[in-house]
Amino acid sequence: EMESKVSEGGLNVTLTIRLLMHGKEVGSIIGKKGETVKKMREESGARINISEGNCPERIVTITGPTDAIFKAFAMIAYKFEEDITNSMSNSTATSKPPVTLRLVVPASQCGSLIGKGGSKIKEIRESTGAQVQVAGDMLPNSTERAVTISGTPDAIIQCVKQICVVMLESPPKGATIPYRPKPASTPVIFAGGQAYTIQGQYAIPHPDQLTKLHQLAMQQTPFTPLGQTTPAFPGRSLGSVAGKQRSSVVLPVPALTLFPCICPGLDASPPASTHELTIPNDLIGCIIGRQGTKINEIRQMSGAQIKIANATEGSSERQITITGTPANISLAQYLINARLTSEVTGMGAL
Repeated sequence: EMESKVSEGGLNVTLTIRLLMHGKEVGSIIGKKGETVKKMREESGARINISEGNCPERIVTITGPTDAIFKAFAMIAYKFEEDITNSMSNSTATSKPPVTLRLVVPASQCGSLIGKGGSKIKEIRESTGAQVQVAGDMLPNSTERAVTISGTPDAIIQCVKQICVVMLESPPKGATIPYRPKPASTPVIFAGGQAYTIQGQYAIPHPDQLTKLHQLAMQQTPFTPLGQTTPAFPGRSLGSVAGKQRSSVVLPVPALTLFPCICPGLDASPPASTHELTIPNDLIGCIIGRQGTKINEIRQMSGAQIKIANATEGSSERQITITGTPANISLAQYLINARLTSEVTGMGAL
């Protein structure tokens, strides 16, 4: 009964639905000079906002009365189908891939969407003919999960209607930390005491912050050979602090005029790797900071993903896992070491 009310617009509630899209999909929705999105806004009556930034992923927010949201969804689904049809005319593929949309839903509502023993999600799949998948993990640095819907445009529209009903019946519990896609990590190069980022074919001087960090790194060179002690940690091997591998924040480059184009999201970007550090328990607080402020700062400045393992009983150390490009990992390690050094020598915050 509730679904019929929603679909007939009788329950004219204002809703906000967030979609996660790749750059190519966003380009298709925006259209030439923004004509496509303008048309979608006018014809559906929904507000459609697209997050800023040169991220490989973008958030598309659709807000409005339920009927306006369904119209906007229908237009997006049909546009994606049109893109698939056009791409197939140039390929040898015979079977048509389904249209796929990714919703971003507060994790606290995902239980209602799945239902007891998966009953709700099974019912939605069977009644709409769409495939629905709820991600097991939350999106990075958020309390939201991705819900992937695929099928024909009509199946997707029916599926979104049913998901909206569930979301209206079970509002989110507690505060939601929204997912914000991270900018594509741009390679950073240091030469002659100046930091540069690569944009297209050119090296552009980078904002001061990183240049200062680089100069600090050059002065302090916190990465002494493993096994040796450093004045900052009397009698404690740096091996327990700086991790299992030596690395440096300095990435020398022979020339700084022209570079091959390194575009975000393409294979040209360096592959992500993982690095582990072991930090003494009594020093972990200075890395995390009050309510996680310091560790979030380090994540943002380095562009690396940093996970701190929970304390294990009987152990005096904590494991830190850093994931990212070699440049991201180097910078994260340097920042962590700088925090430790400032804590131990009383230099104050970096």
